[in-house]
Amino acid sequence: MSTDPAPDPVRRVSREEFDALFAAVRTWGRWTPADRGAWNRVTPDHVRRAAALVRSGTAVPLGLPWDTRPGPDNDRPALHYMSDLGDVEAPEPATHKDFLGTDYHGKAVSHLDALSHVAYRGLLYGGRPAREAVGAGGARFGSVAALGPFVAKGVLLDLPAVLGVDWLEPGQAVRAADLLAAERALGVTVDEGCAVLVRSGRFRRRRELGPWDVGAAGAGLHVDAVPLLAERGIALLGADGDSDLRPSPVEGLHSPVHALAVAAMGVPLLDNLDLEGLSAACAGAGRHEFMIVVAPLDVPGGTGSPVNPVAIL
Repeated sequence: MSTDPAPDPVRRVSREEFDALFAAVRTWGRWTPADRGAWNRVTPDHVRRAAALVRSGTAVPLGLPWDTRPGPDNDRPALHYMSDLGDVEAPEPATHKDFLGTDYHGKAVSHLDALSHVAYRGLLYGGRPAREAVGAGGARFGSVAALGPFVAKGVLLDLPAVLGVDWLEPGQAVRAADLLAAERALGVTVDEGCAVLVRSGRFRRRRELGPWDVGAAGAGLHVDAVPLLAERGIALLGADGDSDLRPSPVEGLHSPVHALAVAAMGVPLLDNLDLEGLSAACAGAGRHEFMIVVAPLDVPGGTGSPVNPVAIL
C-alpha cells in the first residue's frame, strides 16, 4: 500500500483466480439458521467478552447524517419532509411529524447488507438460486429480518493512523500484509466472531477536498486480503467506504469483496461508516478494540437496512 498521491499499480485478478478464491473461503452448509450466516459465530460468551471491553463508557456513533443533497457520491439522495406542522390534528397538544425515505444501497447512507443483497453466478449464500429467493415482494431467504441485533467485539484497523497520513488515496489497495501490519501497530487481534472496521480516511478527505465519485475510485480491500479475514472467522466487516477497492481488480466483477464476504462467507457488510470520531476516540484511549452494537431495522424481506452502529469504549 503506497502513501504516495499516485497509488501503486494494483494486481489484476482473473475470473478463474477469483472463482478459486470464492471456493476457498466459502462456508456454505456450516450453520443453522443459514440466513444469519457468520452471525451464528457470535455466542453469549462473545457478547460477555465484548461487554468487558467497556471501560470509559464512551459511546461513539458510526452512522452518517441523513443526506438529502445530491452530489457525485450521492446520486440517490435520501428524502426528508414534514408531513404535519401541528395543523393536521386537533390543536392541543400540537404534534409535528416528518417522513423519511431512502434507496440506501449506495455510497451516501450508512447501511447493513444482509445475505440476500449479493448473489454470485446467480446464487445467494448457501447456493440458493437468487431468482427463486428474491422477488418483487422481497427476499424469502437472507432477509435482514433474519439477522436481529449484533453485539460483539469490534476492532478498528485505522490504516491512515498506522501509516502517518491523513487518508488513503482513492484507488489504493489494502492487502493482507497491510491488515497484519495494522494489527501489530495498533496492538489488536482480529479473532473469531468479531467485527472488523477498516478506516481509509474517506470522510476526512471529503471534508477537506470535497466529494468525488467513490464508485469510480475508492480505497478498499484487494480480494487477496479476504482469505486472512476468512481464516480469522470474522462475523462482520465494515468500512468508511463499502469495503471494495474501486476500480475493481477482478475482471468482470464490480464488487468482488461483496461477493466473497456476503455470498461466499455469509458475512454481512457495514457500508459508508463515519469512522473519524472512532479514530479519535481510539487514539485518545490508546486502544483500538471495543464493544460494537448494530441494530438493523426489522424489515421482513429486506435486503439490508440503514443503521447507526455504536462503538462503546
